[in-house]
Amino acid sequence: MRGPLGAVIGRYPSSDGVTEMGGIIRHNRKCRDITVLVIFIAFWIAMIVNSSFGFNQGNPLSWPMAAEELKAGMALWLTRLTYGLDYKGNVCGDKHAHPGLHKLELRYWQNPNQVYQSGLKDSQFKLVDARSICLLDCPIPSDDSLNWVCDYPEGDIRLSMDDWINRNYDYFEFLTPEMRNSSLQLQGPCYPVIFPSVNVYWSCQFIARASNTSLKHWQQMGGVNINEDIVIDKSIHKSINSRSAVLKRYMADIGKAWPVLIVCGGILPLFLSVIWLMMIRHFVAAMPWITVVLFNVLIVSVTMFYYLKAGWIRNDAISPIIGEHDPYINVFGRVAAKVIGEVRALILFPLIPYGILAVFYMFWISAALHLFSSGQIVQNNCNSNCCTYDLVAKRVNCDRCCGYSIHYTPHIGVAILFHLFGCYWATQFFIACSSTVIAGSVASYYWAHVFSSMKRLMRYSLGSVALGSLIVSFVESIRFLLESIRHKLKVSSHGHDSCTGKAAYQSSQCFLRCIEWTIKSVNRNAYIMIAITGKSFFSASSIATELIMNNILKIGRLNVIGDVILFLGKLCVSLSSALFAFLMLDTHKYNSGHNKTSSPLFPVVVCWALGYIVATLFFAVVEMSIDTIVLSFCQDSEEHQGTAQYAPPLLIETLGDQNEMQRLTQGPQ
Repeated sequence: MRGPLGAVIGRYPSSDGVTEMGGIIRHNRKCRDITVLVIFIAFWIAMIVNSSFGFNQGNPLSWPMAAEELKAGMALWLTRLTYGLDYKGNVCGDKHAHPGLHKLELRYWQNPNQVYQSGLKDSQFKLVDARSICLLDCPIPSDDSLNWVCDYPEGDIRLSMDDWINRNYDYFEFLTPEMRNSSLQLQGPCYPVIFPSVNVYWSCQFIARASNTSLKHWQQMGGVNINEDIVIDKSIHKSINSRSAVLKRYMADIGKAWPVLIVCGGILPLFLSVIWLMMIRHFVAAMPWITVVLFNVLIVSVTMFYYLKAGWIRNDAISPIIGEHDPYINVFGRVAAKVIGEVRALILFPLIPYGILAVFYMFWISAALHLFSSGQIVQNNCNSNCCTYDLVAKRVNCDRCCGYSIHYTPHIGVAILFHLFGCYWATQFFIACSSTVIAGSVASYYWAHVFSSMKRLMRYSLGSVALGSLIVSFVESIRFLLESIRHKLKVSSHGHDSCTGKAAYQSSQCFLRCIEWTIKSVNRNAYIMIAITGKSFFSASSIATELIMNNILKIGRLNVIGDVILFLGKLCVSLSSALFAFLMLDTHKYNSGHNKTSSPLFPVVVCWALGYIVATLFFAVVEMSIDTIVLSFCQDSEEHQGTAQYAPPLLIETLGDQNEMQRLTQGPQ
C-alpha cells in the first residue's frame, strides 16, 4: 500500500478506520455546533411543510393530463403561468372550463375603448378589468367589410363552440335589434375588429393603426366613437412586459423545457466533469494549458453563437475578456495530477452528492412551480363603468362586470422567498458536505477512509457544515437584497450617470464581492480543518486562517493559480451546458406548439447554474485535495519548527528548499 500523501503522512489510523495509530486525523471527537444542526433540521421540516402547501394549493396544470398523453410525450402545460384569463375567470386553453377552451390559448381584449382608457396616465381603469376573451388566433380587420368578435355563444345564440370558431367568432347576423344596439355601444355581445393584432406571449397585442375600411363601416352603422392613439398599443405592451408577467413566463419556460434541464443541466456537465478529471490524471503538464485553450475557444464560440442569434435574444453585445496565462501554471498541474493519481477513486465520490442534489432539485422545481401557481382566481373590485350584455339574462348588466386576476396573498410571497433561500442553503450545504468528506479522505489517504470520513461527518460535524453553508447563504441573500434595493431607489439617472454615483456603485459592488470571496475561502479551509481536527466551525476557521496567514508567501502562488485554472474549468463546463441548451431550444419543438417557450434566457441561465454546481462538486476533488495538502504542509512545518517532516518530494519541490528535497529523496546518509 502506498505511503500517505502530504503533511498527513506519518502515523495514521489503520485501514479499518477504527484502530487509531496516531496522526493528524483526530478521533477523540464530539458533536459540534449542535444548535445550528437543530436549526437546520427545523429548516428542512419547514421546507417540507412549505412545499406541501405548494402542492396542495398550487395548480400549475389547469387540467389533469391523461396517462396516454404522458406516454405520448406531451409536455406539461403550465397554463396558469403562461396564459391569461377571460371575462368569466377561465384560464385560456382550459378544456374543462365552461365553456371548454381547448386550444383557445390567446387572450384578446374585445373593447378597444377600455384598452385605451387603461393606458391613460390618470385613469383608474386597469387593463385587467377590460373585457377579454380566449381565441384560437388574433383577429385582423377585413379589407372590405367589418369583422366582429362576439362573446362565447350561450343563451339564445344556438351555436356550438366549434361553429363559433369556424365563423371566426362572429355571429352578429343572429343578434336581435337590442343586442345589435348594445354592440354598437361597445357593450357586447359583439365587438368590432378595428385594430389589427398579433400574438405576443399568448396575448393579442394591438397595433395602433386603425383600419380605415372597418372604421368607416363602424361609423356608418352608428357606432360610438373609438379612440385612435398609440396609447392603445402601449397599454397592452406594458401589461405583457410587467415584472410579474415576465416572471410567470420564465417559470413556465422551466416547466416546458424540463428535458433541456435534465440533459444540459444534469447529464452533460456530469460527463464533462468526469472527462476533465480523467484528463487531469493522464495529461499532467498539458492539462492547465488545455483548460485555458478550451476556455478561449468556448468563449469565442459562445460569443459568435450569441451574435448569430442576436435577433432572438435582442442585440446585447457580449464582450468577453480573457487574461494572460500565468508562468507558474504548471505548478498546479503537477500537484493536481499527483492527487488524482494517488487517490483515483475520489473521482467517483461526487456521484453521491450529485445524485442527492438531482433528487432535491427535481422536488424543489416541482414545488416551486406549484407555489408560483398557488394564487386564487378572484374577480377584481373596480368602480368603472363596464356594462356588458348578458346573453343568459338577456339584458345589459352593470353589476360584477370587472375582470379577473390571480390573487397572491402575502404568505404566498413569504413562502416563495423561503423556498428560494432554502434552495441556496441546501445547495451550499451539500457542496460543503462533499468538500469536507474529500478533505477528510485525502488527509487519511486511503480510499477506504472516504467512508470513514463520511461517517465522521455524519456523526460529529453536520452542525458545523450547516453553519458554514448558512453564513454563505445569508451573505448572498444580503447582497441580493441590497442589489434589489439599489435598483428600486434608482429613480433618476442623474445619480447613476454622475462620477460620484458610478464610483459609489462600483465601490459597493467590489466591497460585497470581496466579502463574498473571503467568506467562501475561509469556509473552504474551515471544512478542511473540521475534517482533520473535528473542531467547531469557528475554531476550525481560526486555525485555518492562522495557518494561511503564517505561510501566505509560501502557499499563495499555488493556491491562486489552482483557483484560477479550476474556475476556468468550471466555466468551460457551465458554458458548454448553456451553449447546448441554446441549441436544443433552437429546435422546432421549443419554437412552436405547446412546448413553445417565451424566451430561451431563463432555461439557459438555469442550465448554466446547474452545470456550474455539478462542476463544483466534481472539481472539489482537485480543489479540496490541493488545499488539504497545503494546509497539512503548513501544520507539519509549524509542528516541527518550520521543517516539514512528512511532506512528499513533489510538495517540497514546489514549496520547500533544495536541502529538504534531497533529504526526502535520498534519505539519511
